[in-house]
Amino acid sequence: MEPNTLLDSLLDEAGMSHAGLAVRINEAGRARGLALRYEHTAVARWLKGQRPRGQVPDLICAVLGERLHRTLTLDDVGLGTPGSRRHATALSGFVERATALWHSDEQQRPHVIGAQAVTGTPAVIPVWEWENPPEDSDVSRRGLTRVGQADIETLRAARAHYEQMYRRAGGVATRARVVGFLNAEAAPLLRGGYSDATGRQLHRATGGLAAVAGICAYDSDAHGLAQRYFHQALRLAKASGDRGLGAYVIALLVNQSLYLKEYRQAVAFAESAVRAARAEVTPALAADLYAMQAKAYARLGDGAGALACIRRAEAAAERIRRGAEPDETGYVQPGLVNVQVAEALLSLGDLAAAREHATAAVGTPAHDRGRVHRLAMLTHIELRQGDADQAVATAVEMAHRARGMESRRLRDRLRSVREHLTESRCAATSEAAELIDGALRVPL
Repeated sequence: MEPNTLLDSLLDEAGMSHAGLAVRINEAGRARGLALRYEHTAVARWLKGQRPRGQVPDLICAVLGERLHRTLTLDDVGLGTPGSRRHATALSGFVERATALWHSDEQQRPHVIGAQAVTGTPAVIPVWEWENPPEDSDVSRRGLTRVGQADIETLRAARAHYEQMYRRAGGVATRARVVGFLNAEAAPLLRGGYSDATGRQLHRATGGLAAVAGICAYDSDAHGLAQRYFHQALRLAKASGDRGLGAYVIALLVNQSLYLKEYRQAVAFAESAVRAARAEVTPALAADLYAMQAKAYARLGDGAGALACIRRAEAAAERIRRGAEPDETGYVQPGLVNVQVAEALLSLGDLAAAREHATAAVGTPAHDRGRVHRLAMLTHIELRQGDADQAVATAVEMAHRARGMESRRLRDRLRSVREHLTESRCAATSEAAELIDGALRVPL
């Protein structure tokens, strides 16, 4: 079930509690000859995505519409026809759902933050809709606030700002800031007035911000929420007409699929990005997509597929030209492909080649967050090869670099390294293990 953020947002706008809505639904039902006995727990279930039965959806529209002094439809309250996606993909309806999610996230609604990631068809449909017609022929909108170029530049600057904050401080610390910005600045602009040309720039800039919000949610272990932000960013990318941005967002979904062990989905998504975006897939993005495909194939035990993707990734990496890439692909820094390839080779059991690539990655300059991941991979490989002394030195540097970052993913890395250090049963590893314990002792 997908959380009903539209209903949540309308309740907040109406200043109505869960219990208050339940009482009013019961009263409205009695006026229609219905014996209803709903309580606040029922409303909580509706907000989690359960659809109320019978005439109750219409009663919800009537009760909230009366309080807000406007007519509300079933689509307005998030209770449109089950199985229909027309209301979800129409741009005007999408904007209302997207901004409702931002509002619920900022309000720290448990049913939104704790939502599980969807799998199977619900996970694939947003990617399929991005890749296939129809396109948005006109994204202009009438609104009281006129959107100008200065507004778009503000959104672009914010995306760069929050991306850097994420790299330095982690997603846990950054998420509230970027979500607050989406609510305060981006939402009014999306509801404003703009031409088709300006609207496409607006949707692209907002899509970049939504992607960063998704990255921060992923880094905070809120995988269902992260997935919804990625799907939003994909829809915004489609509205912008920028296929390259859409392919970048799919790369984020590929990365999440790998973490969730949905390896076949990771392969399929990467293929979709390359196929649909074609020339708009830059060398940096292609290198990352192929490297992640290699990791997925390796996990599936397909050595030939993994090695073929490694060759494609390395060839694409050689074509990267700094200054010719969009801002979003700045994360594909020198050495990133090496560490991705090292992970694939490690899964295939080729420790010598994996260490060579991991060492090359660590020897290449990177921001602190990327360096922690690279050092963790190298530590793991060194331990697998029985080089405990070198592994300790690498792990100590990793633990120092991780200080000050609030990230669930980095903590996963630290715990994994500590576990491997302990399994080595070498006295020399105690120093590094103690450093990692100290880092993990501070709660997020």
